[in-house]
Amino acid sequence: MTGEKLNPTSRETAAHYIWGEVSEGWRLVDGPGLSVIEERVPPGSGEQWHVHDTARQFFYVLEGRAHLHTADGTVEFSAGEGVEVPAGLPHRFANPGPADVRFLVVSAPSTRGDRRAVDAP
Repeated sequence: MTGEKLNPTSRETAAHYIWGEVSEGWRLVDGPGLSVIEERVPPGSGEQWHVHDTARQFFYVLEGRAHLHTADGTVEFSAGEGVEVPAGLPHRFANPGPADVRFLVVSAPSTRGDRRAVDAP
């Protein structure tokens, strides 16, 4: 699409939300085919177990250390590392501490309407 004006986005201009009472996110890209969210999770916090039937996701840590739990075990990763989660794989992102973890989660297509809770394996 030529002629379309491109504008930078940031946490200051992105839609902000709180989740899990203490974690927060910024919707940097929010379209049906692609979602890019920056999130901050304090030590000891994390998501509930869930699955996306259609969307695949890529979690990329900007600061801190994270755990990604699946039925196969826990993947530990730190700043400068990422983990891809295929559609249909139950998972849970968590911050084992001792500092905040800041990360990007890229989803294609968007996870809006494509998230359902599951029991921990």
